[in-house]
Parts: sequence; structure tokens; C-alpha cells
Amino acid sequence: MKKKNDEIKAFLGKETEFGGKLCISGSVRIDGRFKGEIWGTGMLVVGKDASIEATITVDRIQIAGAVKGTMEIKDRTEITETGSFVGTVKTPRLVVGEGAFFEGRCAMGSDKGIEDQGDKEK
Repeated sequence: MKKKNDEIKAFLGKETEFGGKLCISGSVRIDGRFKGEIWGTGMLVVGKDASIEATITVDRIQIAGAVKGTMEIKDRTEITETGSFVGTVKTPRLVVGEGAFFEGRCAMGSDKGIEDQGDKEK
């Protein structure tokens, strides 16, 4: 069942290209290409045709397309079976569907997180 705040508030379609800073409130779906920064409250839905290269800070994200970058997700990160993520993510909950692609680092549940992991490798 959809929550009231999960209703899509903004939509960037398949043929859309956008770059810069995007501040979201509520649920936003991207099916096109985006490069830059995305932050705010609510949920970011990355459609299966989307290609995003960004620093992302939101409450929740669902990835069905391609995302490359750094993410700090406050509640839940989901990479569906068609999704791919390359980069670094800090999130308390990570769900990776069968067939999804994940390459990078993940920190869960600790404020120290990724920085400490990088120090150990040096």
C-alpha cells in the first residue's frame, strides 16, 4: 500500500537531460539523465531507463536504472533486479535484488562508516 507521501511530486521523463542541483521534497522520479547533486526529504525513484551521476542525500532511494556516485540515504536503499550502483553508499538498510549490480562500498549503522574503512586500506 502506498503511503500518502510516496505519491510522485515531480517527474523527469526518459528523454530529459538535467544537470546541477536538485532539491526534492516528497517523491521524485527520474527516467532521464541527471548529473550533479540531489538532496532533500522523501524518496528518489530512479527508473530503469535513467542514468544518474551524482552526490545524493535523501530519505529513501529505489534504483531500477544506473546510478554512479556517492549516496547518504537516511532510511532505506533498494537496488532492484534491473538496477546498478557504482560508488559509495551510507545507509541503515540496503536491499539488493537478484540480478542487480553493486560495485563499491557500503557503510551501515555507524557514523564512522566509510572513512574508517578507507583508512584501514592505507
